Amino acid sequence: MTSHGAPPDSAPDTPIVRSRRPEWSEWSLVIAGVVSGLLSGAALGVLWWRLAPRATVAVRPDGARPEGYQPEEYLAADVSFAAVALVAGLVLTVALAAMRRRHLLGVLVAGLLASAVGTLAMWQVGTRLGSVDIEGLIATTSEEFVTDAPLEVTMPGVYLVWSISAATVVLVLAIADWLVARRSPHAD
Repeated sequence: MTSHGAPPDSAPDTPIVRSRRPEWSEWSLVIAGVVSGLLSGAALGVLWWRLAPRATVAVRPDGARPEGYQPEEYLAADVSFAAVALVAGLVLTVALAAMRRRHLLGVLVAGLLASAVGTLAMWQVGTRLGSVDIEGLIATTSEEFVTDAPLEVTMPGVYLVWSISAATVVLVLAIADWLVARRSPHAD
């Protein structure tokens, strides 16, 4: 090192190149969010499939129809999807915030990407595991029988629960940071 603090091979007028560590940290947070959203979404899809009650369908050679009036079964499937997504959004976003607490915008982006990927994976796994080929059953039956209806989400708003819970965690953390900074003796 020279007396100016520059490396010996560089001229004194050459600026020192800084490490790109902050960008990598933001990208690692986003990658961690997407990967953990995908993996937890797939696992939670299995959980949703196991937890969600299903409506029943009467299958006959001439068609299929719901077995009575069962709105509570469809509602329960949507509520169980929403409950699982809510917990996933809270837990995963808190974990992401623990990684990069000082950069809440990065946590928000990572949490929202995790929620999009996780919700899609959860829905895809759950509906595939809970699928029933009603048309195939109709084509192969000669008498009436009752079976479970396919697992599905009937209220599209539940797809937003994970992202809303992730955004709420970031909002609460931002307000807490603001309140702490406001009470700090060094605040302006």
